[in-house]
Amino acid sequence: MRELNLFITGLGNVGSELLSLITKKNKYSQKFKINVIGISNSKFMFFDKKGVDLSKWKSLLSNGEKNNRERFFDRTIKFNLSNSVFVDNTASEIISKEYENYFMKGISVVTCNKIACSSDFGYYEKLKKLTIKNNVSFLYETNVGSAVPVIETLNNLILSNDEIFSVRGILSGSLNYIFNNFTIENTFHNIVDKAKKLGLTEPNPQIDLSGVDVARKLLIVARECGFKTEIDDIKIKSFLPNSHELNFSSNQSFSNFIEENKTFFNDKLSAAKSKNCRLKHIAELKSNGKGIISLEEIKKGDVFYDVLDEENIIIIKTKNNLKNPIVLKGPGAGGSITAKGVLNDILKI
Repeated sequence: MRELNLFITGLGNVGSELLSLITKKNKYSQKFKINVIGISNSKFMFFDKKGVDLSKWKSLLSNGEKNNRERFFDRTIKFNLSNSVFVDNTASEIISKEYENYFMKGISVVTCNKIACSSDFGYYEKLKKLTIKNNVSFLYETNVGSAVPVIETLNNLILSNDEIFSVRGILSGSLNYIFNNFTIENTFHNIVDKAKKLGLTEPNPQIDLSGVDVARKLLIVARECGFKTEIDDIKIKSFLPNSHELNFSSNQSFSNFIEENKTFFNDKLSAAKSKNCRLKHIAELKSNGKGIISLEEIKKGDVFYDVLDEENIIIIKTKNNLKNPIVLKGPGAGGSITAKGVLNDILKI
């Protein structure tokens, strides 16, 4: 039986769901023994070399020591446990900069945090080289399709010497949920607020609605296809009014902005309905490694038309699959779904 020792940072929607999945010990427990040795949130951290009692992790953490990133790293290293894995469930840029330190100490990293892989190409490449040099794993499947195996599929295509011509899809389960449930009666403001409460959007929904989150996903897709793409190579056609002026200091001010522009969003919906179309947020990677993201009016009969709720869909055209593209589809948002994807990555180590 393979034993894995986890050090987990970030215990919000995804992190708490991950601990719940580990506690359930489903089929994976026949092949793996997972020990959660360390846990931390933004305030506290707690360690137990024998394994944290997950039935009372909240109380143990709240009574633990104050969180300090350097101490968390040092404690992880001092345990000197084989098959140690650092798991990052945050959206923190600061924590994403820690990965290289873990790699250099022989510790693998699993993350749903998109920042490291969507930062400048030089840093992305540096991390990749460090994993090879130190014989560790760096897994981030959830960066793009949540639990949909987009990155794994792209990697397998590249390894088989196939050539990827284009990738087109709905990469935001949260935006798909919003536009699928948006009606004149159920206002755009209300459905965005509901999506946030359901944990489908980022803590700051502006990241989703501005297209930044999808741009990061498409950037990662491009890099996994072998392109040296930078974020400026991804063009975002914003569906928000006065998008060049948007820079809200708080979630509330952004929420007010959405509510104030009720008519603007209603007009977009009405225009699509008048053509018997549905609004879909589409991301597309071209054969030159550049991408474009836009809100499109999709006609009935199109493969994207019936993609429901928070589902993602990705269509991959390659040299060997030009006439019959590869289609990947599944739920693409929510803490529970993302946690399952994180656990899947952990079990690959």
